[in-house]
Amino acid sequence: MDLVNDADKKVLLIDDEKDITDLIEEVLLKEGFKNVRKAHCGLDGINMCNVEKPDVVVLDIMLPDIDGIEVCKRIRQFSYCPILFLSAKNSDIDKIVGLSIGGDDYITKPFSPKEIAFRIKAQLRRQQYACIKEVSDSRNDTINLGNITIERLHSQVYKQGVEVKLTAKEYKLILYLAENSNKIVNKERLCEVVWGEDYMGYDNTISVHIRHLREKLEENPSKPELIVTVIGLGYKLVKRNE
Repeated sequence: MDLVNDADKKVLLIDDEKDITDLIEEVLLKEGFKNVRKAHCGLDGINMCNVEKPDVVVLDIMLPDIDGIEVCKRIRQFSYCPILFLSAKNSDIDKIVGLSIGGDDYITKPFSPKEIAFRIKAQLRRQQYACIKEVSDSRNDTINLGNITIERLHSQVYKQGVEVKLTAKEYKLILYLAENSNKIVNKERLCEVVWGEDYMGYDNTISVHIRHLREKLEENPSKPELIVTVIGLGYKLVKRNE
């Protein structure tokens, strides 16, 4: 399967500073993108995302009506497209919040527009590789973990037959752990697979996502039996013999 050309991909820029969106658009066009949309407030961005169905969103956190965090939450109600945050805030807690509520990347200002273009391309490549892997895994669509079932084909997780709503990152995390059940997976590997980034600075982010998964999937999240911590090494999804 050939990777789709960037020219076929739709990019949505949500930023109230027109000069910034114009600059990013100019660079994207030079990098081969042909379909760039722009919104200059949060509500317009949400509506445009719902209508235009972009392949990737670049989202400023500071917007005049509602902030980018709220915009991301609302977009995640109907779309799992990659979302790249732009922000003047560069503290770890700001990055953790942005990534934990559904963001896929976090870029601090000032930034290089060309860097944004290449980060967009990286997200689109990962998305395409995931689609290729899904096709290759189609012969084994279902993973059974006792009362938890993962259906790869539709990217859905069920607990006792009831669908559990997971974010895109939570789904990738539980899927990778399940594909490597009864094996210890270190945080470095999880970060590489789920976030596509080096581990440095992601420790709290991974811990937050693991906690959320336990709250949604474990019978007793404070005493996990499915996703266990192996102190000093990482995490292990325990799949018991049936």
